[in-house]
Amino acid sequence: MLRRLIMAALAAFLSLSMVAVAQQSRFAGAADAKAMLERAIAAVKADKAKAFQMFDNGQGGFRDRDLFPFCFDVSTGKVAATPLKGFVGKDMSGFRDAKGQPYGQQLIDAAKEGETNEVSYMFPRPGADHTPVAKVAFVARVGEIGCAVGYYK
Repeated sequence: MLRRLIMAALAAFLSLSMVAVAQQSRFAGAADAKAMLERAIAAVKADKAKAFQMFDNGQGGFRDRDLFPFCFDVSTGKVAATPLKGFVGKDMSGFRDAKGQPYGQQLIDAAKEGETNEVSYMFPRPGADHTPVAKVAFVARVGEIGCAVGYYK
């Protein structure tokens, strides 16, 4: 009887562990987002035009599951690079999430040279329905360019 109970508990544990591993491989986390931001900053420093092209097209490892970098001009707030169609050239200073939070301006304000800061907001997950999900973006600055990579909670 005890052996059956232990076997059943072990089977349940393994099943839940497999579900957790499957979820982890489907979605990226904070460490993945921070690492991609560091690579994106290095790419912008090396060749801004080439970096923006890679970001727009998700090339060079700049599209990983639900992660992607996006960049903007800090002085104008205009989106300079993103794989999200229709956003390049838009002034993000007025962007608000589903709860009314002015996340666009918060991202601009958080972009500081030599620092990595965080901004939390609601945003739809790429490839899913349009339901906003909690997202945290890591943001940094290179000259007049701010770049960010966000992960979904």
